[in-house]
Amino acid sequence: MPAVKMSEGRVALATGGPPLFYRQAAPAEGPARLAVLLLHGIRFSSENWLRIRTLEALAEAGCRAVAVDLPGLGNSRDAAAPAPVGELAPGDFLKQVSEVLKLGPAVVVSPSLSGMYSLPFLLQHGGMVRAYVPVAPICTEKFSAEQYKAVQTPALIVYGDQDTQLGEVSLNNLRNLANHKVVVMKGAGHACYLDNPEEWHRVLLEFLQSLE
Repeated sequence: MPAVKMSEGRVALATGGPPLFYRQAAPAEGPARLAVLLLHGIRFSSENWLRIRTLEALAEAGCRAVAVDLPGLGNSRDAAAPAPVGELAPGDFLKQVSEVLKLGPAVVVSPSLSGMYSLPFLLQHGGMVRAYVPVAPICTEKFSAEQYKAVQTPALIVYGDQDTQLGEVSLNNLRNLANHKVVVMKGAGHACYLDNPEEWHRVLLEFLQSLE
């Protein structure tokens, strides 16, 4: 199994205020082949990505994986959010995060609440998004079918078949993305990556491999 280098730190943004917390994993030797930015939902932080070994799985596959705790959540609970929960955050917010962390074009993994951050970033700064992996995110209804169809970024839409509310609603909107695949995780709920981490890692890594 390849050696992995783990670290953590804080991201200070130009907007000021308390910095955001992040954890990251990268191959211990050699350059990373892809950067992956992991966001989270309201009950899911960088600690959970570490607990189910998503950070390690990505680093073992040769990626640089960075999990950021969003404002008001996890170890970033003191940071002020740029928008109320359920409203769209400015697309420049994740643009700053990506630039400070020097990610370059990154694969953005966006479950649940983080949709309010990732969707504006995707639609406004698509050149900074190598690929998009939405997992039943919120706020998908705030964009039109035409706006989604204009996005050429490769996308892997993932949701659990027991998530008959947000999972299906988000799928109905996100399937308008021009270049997408859909994976339905059987027997899994809203946080499908928690219900079956092994399957989650398999489908995520297969998708990343297809980008090369």
